[in-house]
Amino acid sequence: MSEASLAFSKLEDRANAMATGEPADRISVRDHVVDVEIGAFQAERGVTQRLSFSVVVEVADHGGAATDDVDDILSYDTITEAIMAELEAERLNLLETLAERIAHRLLQAPQPQRVFVRIEKLDRGPGKLGVEIVRDRSSAVSDVAAAQAPSPTVVFLSLSAVNAPEAGAFLDSLEHDGIPTILCVDAGAKSSDTGWAARNIALLEADQAAWRLAQAHERAVPVGTRTELDWGLKNGQLSVWAPSKMVLDATDAPKTTDPIDLALWFAKEVQASQILWVGCDVPDAIDINSATVKLEELA
Repeated sequence: MSEASLAFSKLEDRANAMATGEPADRISVRDHVVDVEIGAFQAERGVTQRLSFSVVVEVADHGGAATDDVDDILSYDTITEAIMAELEAERLNLLETLAERIAHRLLQAPQPQRVFVRIEKLDRGPGKLGVEIVRDRSSAVSDVAAAQAPSPTVVFLSLSAVNAPEAGAFLDSLEHDGIPTILCVDAGAKSSDTGWAARNIALLEADQAAWRLAQAHERAVPVGTRTELDWGLKNGQLSVWAPSKMVLDATDAPKTTDPIDLALWFAKEVQASQILWVGCDVPDAIDINSATVKLEELA
């Protein structure tokens, strides 16, 4: 079979053609269709589309056939659960990212040796639009070995705190303390309109507030992704959260764009050790260790 015909053949045919040595046992789930919000285009936000998942997993030798014990095999549920876990983790723009994460998750289990993942969009064109990847254990990075970002202190800066003459000295003290810290800035704009456009406008205003703080105090670095946040925490950077990307991509984002609600949601997302409320009182009924910092204490 030629490489061209192999590329568009059944996933199992490709797995067979790439096999070396003794044929491996294969577990597969094919044409598993899920409604998902995914995509980089604005037309793909706020709506769902059908994705078709086909996954073939080559597994190490096992005694499942002899024992007839489900605990001795890789369950089909492991494949579908990996798909759903990655779909529920966050909203993604690219099928390539989703396929990579599904393969990585499956390769953390002891049985899989090689994983074939094919994902296709069923509603975005005249045919199926998709990606296909192959990953093996040599390309998998253990989650256990991966360095974990430290639990940060989240500092919420009210408008009065941002504009206070002592703000610069306060940021200096945070930086010099060396405690992993992420700043959240009150953008000031609050709207009762919960429409899609209003939500985007409010989040962009929050991003702008982060950048205005960075303009006034160069030590504060705006960050908008988990990767940037984790890097900043590991490297002593004083980060200021620009929320639009994380909020729009989240599957469990807060329903409002109130700055305090966003800060509380964010603190839980990054597993903050505490929140400092600067220039405002601690909100009622929160389950994260909090303290109020008065404006006169900033210097």
